[in-house]
Order: sequence, then structure tokens, then C-alpha cells
Amino acid sequence: MTADGGLSQVAIVLGTRPEIIKCAPLIKACDRRGVDCLLVHTGQHYSDDLDQVFFDQLELPAPDYNLEIGSRSHGEQTGRMLEGVEDVLDEHAPDVVLVQGDTNSVLAGALAAAKSNIPVGHVEAGLRSFDRDMPEEVNRVVTDHVSEYLFAPTEETRGYLERESVGGRIVVTGNTIVDSLYEYRELAAEKSDALAELGVEEGEFYLLTAHRAENVDDPDNFARLLEGVSRFARETDREVVYPIHPRARSRLDEFDLSVPEEIRAVEPLDFLDFLRAESAAALAFTDSGGVQEETCILGTPCVTLRYSTERPETAYVGANCLAGLDPDDVVEAGSTMLGKAADWDVPFGDGRAAERILDTLAAGTEPDAAEVPT
Repeated sequence: MTADGGLSQVAIVLGTRPEIIKCAPLIKACDRRGVDCLLVHTGQHYSDDLDQVFFDQLELPAPDYNLEIGSRSHGEQTGRMLEGVEDVLDEHAPDVVLVQGDTNSVLAGALAAAKSNIPVGHVEAGLRSFDRDMPEEVNRVVTDHVSEYLFAPTEETRGYLERESVGGRIVVTGNTIVDSLYEYRELAAEKSDALAELGVEEGEFYLLTAHRAENVDDPDNFARLLEGVSRFARETDREVVYPIHPRARSRLDEFDLSVPEEIRAVEPLDFLDFLRAESAAALAFTDSGGVQEETCILGTPCVTLRYSTERPETAYVGANCLAGLDPDDVVEAGSTMLGKAADWDVPFGDGRAAERILDTLAAGTEPDAAEVPT
């Protein structure tokens, strides 16, 4: 802390590309306020080229540390991260450590800070799928319970935290993804050539993302997912664009699964190109929590290829439909959502989440309730 009690240094621990996107507003808010931001990249997403594109497009400084942990078992990956982050914190002793979301990087960063007696701020606190078979659910619950500051994106997530009697201070801030999308969506529309490069027209294609272990690591689940999406595309005479995660591509080869002809697998897209594709798709099929949020904000109807979601607000406002994996159910959900008018209210705030988070950390008090989105 500074002599007047203000923030001197904030450490941000991240490890995946979605975390880069959601932490970008926090990094920039620190810069605007003259707060030193210690950026620690665990290397959980281990493609340096792809990560660097995200930092470049978001105009972010290079990480101060890159631990280059890479892909390992959950236990080994988290343990190595914990050791590496702890070494950095021992050297710098920041005022607070911020983590965002529910990855192994988040869990390791939170545990390292808590064990070093450094306050933890959990951005996007309180999300719950109520499915403990998901590693992410375990990560987010544990992180919430060791955090001093719980930055909940919605009143719904605040309610979950209150019912669990977490010990930290709960503040509803909105979600930093709104900050990022509001800042970059016009730039994506102006600068991205993704639609031309993919050979698709706005509103005339579907977007698919599928990478979760429970879907792509199980050959039956992966096959059913692909069958449902391809059948809907065939019945509605549209193509599906699938930017395929390296993990999912390797599983296709391992299981000897072929991608149906209605689905075109392409290389992963950078941030601006993916944002443009999300905005332009007639419908998104996804197993990603982040994509559920983003499409809700961007006005693109979404079908979630899972049986539970930690973003129920997207379904409450009518932007998202939970389909599961049964092909018949996927087709039915697609029919429900296709052509739906984007007249829902965005439940994740007004694009000022990062400022509220920094206000809370600097003052140690909750922002005026009248300024907090509901």
C-alpha cells in the first residue's frame, strides 16, 4: 500500500486466452490509475504464438512472468503453478492478487496468495453449475472460499455466495467481459476480415465451439454433439464453422471420428476474428461458459451443449437454451433459438466492472449500490 493507504501494486494471475480477454480491462484500469500491475502468466494455454496475438490485439503489456507450465494432469499442472506463483509473490509481496474465473491457474493463484497472507480478489465470483464432476466447479468454489474480495457479476451470483456463507466481502460489479466487448466489438467489425477469409456471409452460418473434457474426451459424447449440430445445419441448409481447439482435434484423431460435412473445422481464431464471427453468426452452439456470456452481450442466440450451466442468467433473459447432447434435443433447441430477436436485457452490467473492482480495492468499501448494475 502507499502511504495514504491506496493501492501500490496489484498482481494478476492468468493462464488462458479467455482470462487475458477478461483481465484486459483490469490491466488498463491499473495503468490509468498509476497502479503497478504485476502480470503473471502461468502458461496454461501453451501456444505462445496464439497468446501473443491476444496481448497484441488487446494492446496489453507483455507478462512480467511466464511460468510456461503447459498441459499436464490437473494435479501436476496445479501444483507446478502453485509453486511458481508462490515464488513470484514471495519476491514482490503485492497488495492484492486478482484471479478471474475458474481454471487451474485461478485455483493456483488464489491458493498461493492465501498461503502467503496476501488478499485474494476473485473476479467473476459466485458462478455455480452445481456439477462437481466439472473441474472448473471445484476450482471456483475453493477460490471463492479463500478470497477476501468476491467480485460477483450479478445479483444471482451474489445470492449463491451469501448462501454458502463465504468469508470475503461480496461486491456486485458486473462482468469485465462486458467492458472488453464494448471496447472491442466495433474495432472487430472494422478491422477483422474473418468473414471473408472464412467465406461466409453475416447471418448465414452457425458457429460451434466444443472443447470441454466431458464432451470431447468421451467418444460417444463427442459423436452425439457433432451429430446434433450437423443434423440441425442440414435441416436448415446452413454451414457450421468450428474453430477447433487443439485438444478437440487430437481427440478426433484418437477416436477416429470424422467431422460431418455440414461442419467445417478451421484453425482457432484470434480475438478480433472470433469476436466478429460471434457477432455475425445466426446461431452459436457451444459448451463454453464464456461464449454463453459473449453471445448474450453481442445479441447472438445461443444453444449450450451441456446439461448444466454456471451462466443461468443467459437462459433467464432468453438469450440461451440448455440442450444437452442428445441429437434430437440439440435440433429442438436450435429450432427454438434460430431467428430469435435479440431484445433481451444484458444481465452482466454496463461495461464499468473493472473500475468498480479497482474502486473497491483502493477504498476498501463497497461502491454506492445505486451505481452497481442489477
